[in-house]
Amino acid sequence: MSLKTFTREEVSRHASENDLWIIIDACVYDMSRFVDLHPGGAYPILEFAGKDATEDFYGLHRQEVLVKYARYKIGTVANEEPKYEIRQAGALSKVPYAESSAWMGFKSPYFKESHFRFRVAVREILDGMALEARRFEDEGVKPTDEFVRTLGEAGILAANIGPGPHLKGIKLPGDVKPEEYDYFHEMIVHEEMARWGVRGTDDGLIGGMVISLPTVLNFGSAALKAKIVPEVLSGKKRMCLAITEPYAGSDVARIRTTATRTPDGKYYIVNGVKKWITTGRWADYFSVAVKTDKGMSMLLIERGEGVETKAIKTSYSPSAGTALVIFENVKVPVENLLGKENHGFQVVLSNFNHERWVMLTGASMGARLAVEECFKWANQRKVFGKRLIDQPVIRNKLAKMVASVESVHNWIENITYQMCHMDYFEQAEKLAGPIALCKYQSTRMLHDVSDEACQIFGGRALTKTGMGRVIETMQRTYKFSAILGGAEEIMADLGIRQAMRKFPNARL
Repeated sequence: MSLKTFTREEVSRHASENDLWIIIDACVYDMSRFVDLHPGGAYPILEFAGKDATEDFYGLHRQEVLVKYARYKIGTVANEEPKYEIRQAGALSKVPYAESSAWMGFKSPYFKESHFRFRVAVREILDGMALEARRFEDEGVKPTDEFVRTLGEAGILAANIGPGPHLKGIKLPGDVKPEEYDYFHEMIVHEEMARWGVRGTDDGLIGGMVISLPTVLNFGSAALKAKIVPEVLSGKKRMCLAITEPYAGSDVARIRTTATRTPDGKYYIVNGVKKWITTGRWADYFSVAVKTDKGMSMLLIERGEGVETKAIKTSYSPSAGTALVIFENVKVPVENLLGKENHGFQVVLSNFNHERWVMLTGASMGARLAVEECFKWANQRKVFGKRLIDQPVIRNKLAKMVASVESVHNWIENITYQMCHMDYFEQAEKLAGPIALCKYQSTRMLHDVSDEACQIFGGRALTKTGMGRVIETMQRTYKFSAILGGAEEIMADLGIRQAMRKFPNARL
């Protein structure tokens, strides 16, 4: 149904509480039935009854509010066009630096047509799920089974694990063929999930899966892979990695959880405690580091008798499923051994590079979201009679943010290119140091970007809803990246130690 057009004079005649129209960006809204429901009370709307509220609206609300309450729109102002474009689901942002350079019209040696097609398809899928993902985050609840299965059916879960044989038979977004799927496609899917801006929900959905399922893919028996992989990638089951303990974080060798063989040799009896386990509360399967008689081993443990999980309260949403996991006399078949007994350290180390690289991709997009938010806010917020963007100090802050984000992102693209052209063993030899240093640099970047963004948004940066929601989430959660997957200090030291392994016998 086509909307009516009204003159501004006609709108001005609807200026009472029971007959209240307002104009926002050349569109006319009938607020008569909404005025008493307005969260800020009736006065802010009554103040603009019959008038144009565009400037004040955008000083107080995100544009998505117009989408949410579109049902109150009754027409447009005659001979006027909206000044502000509402981004449609799946569309790219036109805000400077809101997308990486290849999607801002710049040339790139890395991306092919399939990558552009893939991003559009993934974004369209995820944009359609964003509101529900945010609800999980805000309410601190478990992402529903239906939601996870939707991601599985769309090929999103499998895409998060990267290229490999596990993609056979999977229909990927954008009709990308499994054999052409590479790490740049995977980078895109991690970035697009990060665009939800719901760090807890994101971790609860794929955080545990991304770091645990490869232990089965690469070290599990054929029978284990046949059972576990389809269940997890379809979203029917959830999985996490359980290494960290109250007694051991980065020092993995100090774990105390034990696995003792039964006299008949058919089972391990597992006892111990794991802590800060992402997705642990929701997991059906646990890939667990244990002490065996002559070293460390990895076991696949299914939730059942003797397995208990308790919530751990953290800085971000409970929807991450962060848990204390307790194993008490858990009986595990020896067939659930991942890799060789007493050689579990190899399993633990095998996915560190990929895990850290995944964190890099999400961190880059998280910072880029902050840049986009700050650009938009600085253009629409007025103080002392000027837009924020008209203040040199604000432009300087934006410049620092953009320069930091673009520098780190270009390093990530370079590392991703190396991953696409190196086999696993060459990656292990050459990329551990650069990935560690890039992770260190990225979390330093997050610190600086979060700091500048908070100053630009002011008090709104401390508010979980409304204009500053994205910035508040970032400043509350960015330190996770500086600790999880290897603390900054460990990453910096690892990067230099790896470099010293190749240092020549040279002197000044």
